[in-house]
Amino acid sequence: MTTQTNKNKLITIGVIVAAVILGLSFWSINKNKANEQLVIGISPSFAKPLQVAAEEAKAQGVDVKLVEFSDWNTPNITLNHGDIDANFFQHQPFLDNAKKETDFKIKAFAKGAATHVGLYSKKYQSFDQLPQGGTVAIPNDPVNQGRALQLLQQAGLITLKDQNDYLAKVSDIAQNPKNFKFIEVEGPQTARAIDDVDLAFGYPHYLRMAKTADPEQALLFDDNTNTRYAILFAVREDYQDKGDKLAKFVQVYQNSPKVKAALDADFGRKLWFPGWK
Repeated sequence: MTTQTNKNKLITIGVIVAAVILGLSFWSINKNKANEQLVIGISPSFAKPLQVAAEEAKAQGVDVKLVEFSDWNTPNITLNHGDIDANFFQHQPFLDNAKKETDFKIKAFAKGAATHVGLYSKKYQSFDQLPQGGTVAIPNDPVNQGRALQLLQQAGLITLKDQNDYLAKVSDIAQNPKNFKFIEVEGPQTARAIDDVDLAFGYPHYLRMAKTADPEQALLFDDNTNTRYAILFAVREDYQDKGDKLAKFVQVYQNSPKVKAALDADFGRKLWFPGWK
């Protein structure tokens, strides 16, 4: 009886050991697979062209996983923490400001598309029709708020104390003849705010995604073709591109005719330009 009991115990232990070994084997396989995968955090508005690039990159042996973030803070936090390999949602001025305000160790790896921005209204057909005391939606982050105020100045609606200040804030407005009230919202939400204000600063890709307004029907587009606002592939400062995975993916993104067609469809053929040229 004792002998049989010992045999049963040995069999049970053997099964447990085998299960542990099998589990560790699966864990090791999945871990290695995860290490081979290139993980990029993105804004949903940039998803479709990046998905096209990911499909083409896969055919070249580069496995890319795109992780969507709905805000403009989490992608850098997650990247800085090391949970993703790269992110794609911000331009250089935004990154510079984020690093100034935090201890993020992040740098630009390569440039993607740059887009024009516009001033949109669903209530009025011209700036002359805007009412006294009207409401204007602008981003609440320092960099994109400055970009919005520059565009309002280009439209002749306000004057800034320093007309060339790309980091201007609402408090830096010197003249506001129509006494506009500025509604500050997170950048992506300007596409939603357009329904509730008289005028909104807008990004064509967010408007197209939100379907709140025709992105090509702005009252005014910026005349800036400076690549300072090109969206970046950003990485940690200690990032090592093993196997040139990210470099290969960027090469596909920048040169694929299919990606270009996706950018045309998402942004509008005349509303984006290659930030890497």
